[in-house]
Amino acid sequence: MGCSAGIPTSPVSICAARSVSSKSFVASTRHPHSRTRSRAVSTAAAGIGRVTAGVLSKVCDVVDVVEPVEKFAKEVHDAKLAGKGTVGEVFVTGLQVWEAREKYDLVWNQWCLGHLTDEELCCYLRRCGNIVQEGGWIVIKENLSTDPMANDMFDEVDSSVIRTDAKFRRLFEESGLKIVRTEIQRAPIQEIVKKEGIPKGNNRITSM
Repeated sequence: MGCSAGIPTSPVSICAARSVSSKSFVASTRHPHSRTRSRAVSTAAAGIGRVTAGVLSKVCDVVDVVEPVEKFAKEVHDAKLAGKGTVGEVFVTGLQVWEAREKYDLVWNQWCLGHLTDEELCCYLRRCGNIVQEGGWIVIKENLSTDPMANDMFDEVDSSVIRTDAKFRRLFEESGLKIVRTEIQRAPIQEIVKKEGIPKGNNRITSM
């Protein structure tokens, strides 16, 4: 399941494992006769650009970035990818109020939706449904709650909620979206949790 407001710095080996998993997932959603590179992409809360550089720039011609923190947005502007023309528009705003100016082939969300309330998430997902090109995808990469009572978990450090799989599915349905494919990431999550401080939980990628 999609992007956080700041992806933590991590060892190269772990970043590579995550990137390979994400790129493989994107590749698996493509129709055999579709073009090999998407025309445009919006990354939700792409942080300092690790997702843009490690995944999206490999499969897309242009990547628009939504980043609520101005300091991180400036880093995206100053990155080498910006000089190559891969980075398009950088929107310095939160997902709650972001309004796209065009349609996209891929809307990638990673580790950011936990900062939205259920109501805000539904509104955001409905907007995503309206900005995806015909044949395009909404990809969401998020941690899932492992609470034994099947409740959402709250991360006090990150001030975000880690939703259950059932909660996500309900919100997707309420937003008018249909799940096409899901996948559990095979990267070393336990090691990532230890080294990056990411809340412990199952990590799933979902496309709609």
